[in-house]
Amino acid sequence: MQIWAGLGNPGPQYALHRHNVGFMACDVIAEMHGFGPVQKKFSGWVQEGRIGGDRVLLLKPATFMNQSGRSVGEALRFYKLGIEDLTVFHDELDLAPFKIKVRTGGGLAGHNGLRSINQHLGPDFRRVRIGIGHPGHKDRVTGHVLGNYARAEMDELTDMLAAIGAEAEWLAKNDAARFMSDIALRMQG
Repeated sequence: MQIWAGLGNPGPQYALHRHNVGFMACDVIAEMHGFGPVQKKFSGWVQEGRIGGDRVLLLKPATFMNQSGRSVGEALRFYKLGIEDLTVFHDELDLAPFKIKVRTGGGLAGHNGLRSINQHLGPDFRRVRIGIGHPGHKDRVTGHVLGNYARAEMDELTDMLAAIGAEAEWLAKNDAARFMSDIALRMQG
């Protein structure tokens, strides 16, 4: 079993924030792959299903971003899984909008959700970094991250999320290179 955690903040007022793109990715994956109903567990919302031959638990922590590690840690401990079984979907300022990069470990880049998971579990988890772009000046970062996607971005956002869902099987098979390359090909079209 793998646990795929999407990071975001709970509540309808945050639904379209760039910071919530991890939640959005989980929702699309669940829908495209016919996951079971949403259940409240591990201080969050979970859905269970299969992607190809792999069992995946999608987790959206309801703890607010700064405490995401508590929810993710509970789920890993419950299933007796290691950090190698965890994938975290999150927004990434240092990537161009709608670009996807996967890596294991690395820095936290000031991301409070990643910092919380690192505090609870260490740094060596797989991350699906979803680009939101940098607003240009550090004084504008908070407003950008906690701002809604613009109307003009909705088509690209929808296309990117659909590509993540469509190519999720490669991620489940631990073929991050194929996952990234197939998403990039879909986004070019």
